[in-house]
Amino acid sequence: MTGVTRRSLLGRLARQLPPGELVFTPETLAAHAGDKWFASHLPEAVALPGSVESVSRILAFASRHRIPVTPRGAGHGYVGGCVPVQGGIALSVAGMNRILEISPVDFVTVVQPGVRTAALQEAVERQGLYYPPDPASRADCSIGGNIATNAGGPRCLKYGVTRDYVMALQVVLADGTVTRLGGRTHKNKTGFDLHRLFVGSEGMLGVVTEATLKLLPLPAYRACVGVGFPDMKTAARAIRALFAARFIPSALELADGFTVDAARRRTGSKLLRGAGALMIVELDGRERAVRSEITELSRLLADFKPTFIQKGLGPEGCERFWKLRREFSYSLRDTGLTKLNEDVVVPRGSLEALFRLGASLQKKHGIRVACFGHAGDGNIHVNLMLDETVPAQRAASDRALDELFQGVVALGGSITGEHGVGLAKQPWWSIAVSPESDALHRRVKASLDPAGILNPGKFLG
Repeated sequence: MTGVTRRSLLGRLARQLPPGELVFTPETLAAHAGDKWFASHLPEAVALPGSVESVSRILAFASRHRIPVTPRGAGHGYVGGCVPVQGGIALSVAGMNRILEISPVDFVTVVQPGVRTAALQEAVERQGLYYPPDPASRADCSIGGNIATNAGGPRCLKYGVTRDYVMALQVVLADGTVTRLGGRTHKNKTGFDLHRLFVGSEGMLGVVTEATLKLLPLPAYRACVGVGFPDMKTAARAIRALFAARFIPSALELADGFTVDAARRRTGSKLLRGAGALMIVELDGRERAVRSEITELSRLLADFKPTFIQKGLGPEGCERFWKLRREFSYSLRDTGLTKLNEDVVVPRGSLEALFRLGASLQKKHGIRVACFGHAGDGNIHVNLMLDETVPAQRAASDRALDELFQGVVALGGSITGEHGVGLAKQPWWSIAVSPESDALHRRVKASLDPAGILNPGKFLG
């Protein structure tokens, strides 16, 4: 289809929508050309629907005329998942951002996809309820994007990821059909678990326009302990001992020496000086039990001769540690090196092997490797830190990435734990899944999107 023909078709679509819901201005096109990854491509139009009816009309029209549609939430992904690589329409659900219901009786909330994750958490917590999934970008990312990528975060260890809270979805299929899947009950075994099919689908199967999410009672009390270790090997031993002692943290984060030193320089924290690894452990529950457990845990960790050990009690005490944790990415950027963030995940028992793999890549390729992340569930962010003044490092990084993903898969892990495949991980899709799994993905895609209009150009082509 020629550009002229497509532009005229898009003009016709604009006249079928409420004013302002299909935009062609250069600044709007540029703002919807990518996410937090480095790749970008201008769409030919940006759809800003305010209702499910508009989303349905847009997709029906696009399917009929074979116009590519790239759905997007808040645009805070890290793998190029919402880059409109084939032009067409960038469909943003950011304007559909209302919390429709919070039910303390049913322990559910009903939300539109553009609701920011942190805004939802704050709203339900005011009513004594809890929505645990907590991606690091929760203040900026949206529920729709979380569903599209099956987002995680530190609390996954105890509470699970986004899919564990999705009870029902309203979805608009590629041909414009509007369907409701799942239900409001906390148990439901009626037919296939179809609503879960759209969780983690990266905008390739349909557009979520409403979600019913499970809530929990807000834990009565929280406490943290931050511990510095001389090295990652000692920290990994401490993690094994923690689980052997039957603690169930709500979060367990780990950072290596390079990351810790960068955070020390950014924050000026004297506490971090000399630490070759940093562990943050949070416990929650009833106050008396949590206070007792945090004391017992501190004694256990003290046996590993930490460089420091410090407790934080209550929300304010915990926030001191999480404020530091949120500085990790910014601290690494402060080094002046280019940060390639890979959210690999391995079985929990393979953490030490993953750290050894990172060290070997650093030694072999001459690229600094910074590791931090969700040690409790094996999801460690392995960051290649490139010195762009050294031309050879860019080529070396390609080889290092290939060895990283090959090594992670050999450990029984996965190339992505929470960011998704998108464009960034597309070259490694074939090693991440079997040929049979790839074929099944393609059959599902062809069944739900026979015209191939939804988020084309990503890992399924």
